[in-house]
Amino acid sequence: MADVLILIPARMASTRLPGKPLAEIAGEPMIVHVLRRAQAAEIGPVVVATDSPAIAAAVEKSGGRAVMTRADHSSGSDRIFEALGKIDPGRGAKIIVNVQGDLPTLAPCQIAAALGPLADEAVDIATLAAEITKATERSNPNVVKVVGTPVAPSRLRALYFSRAAVPAGDGPLYHHIGLYAFRRSALERFVKLPPSPLEQREKLEQLRALEAGMRIDVSIVDTVPLGVDTPADLETARAMLENSEDGGRMTDDR
Repeated sequence: MADVLILIPARMASTRLPGKPLAEIAGEPMIVHVLRRAQAAEIGPVVVATDSPAIAAAVEKSGGRAVMTRADHSSGSDRIFEALGKIDPGRGAKIIVNVQGDLPTLAPCQIAAALGPLADEAVDIATLAAEITKATERSNPNVVKVVGTPVAPSRLRALYFSRAAVPAGDGPLYHHIGLYAFRRSALERFVKLPPSPLEQREKLEQLRALEAGMRIDVSIVDTVPLGVDTPADLETARAMLENSEDGGRMTDDR
């Protein structure tokens, strides 16, 4: 798709796991695993946006492309917006997919699934979620939940995001997956907005968009990819990918 660009923000200064983009998993840095999965989605060019020459070097050694960005960005959204201006000054990309650099088990088909809601011109931003199946995740504040109203099969219109177990009552809860597909105009608007009250209270950046009246729709997928935030997560990722049939190397799993 000529009008889609995938950007992967990556920085070295992780609080809980410093240097995690370069953490070795199945013989390769984690950022390379994410890069290859994004490339395997085959929806557009993939570029890593980073403030680290070491991350850029690892990406380029693997045959990927990296662009250097400032070190003072407060969010991945700000980082990819700077990268977008450098990579695509002619404004050819109309949809920008923000793939977190700490999702080494992300399925390529899930990246592609995030584009679905943007076929509706009313949607500004699209993202992903999966139904929670583990009871412990329902009350875990580290598992972000999305509350939405169904608008199509396997698709919700987001009404709220929370760390609490919402909504109350009988029915499924949905685990939000932090991957976003922005219309370019929506990304430009979003990064210019100040932090919003609910965003600051929940510590969830996507609430800024909802509070500003932007529409976020959610594609429901089958599984939640492992996000690597701690040393324990890293060991889990190593076990998963080192035991996979391809040794963790990804070409396509659609």
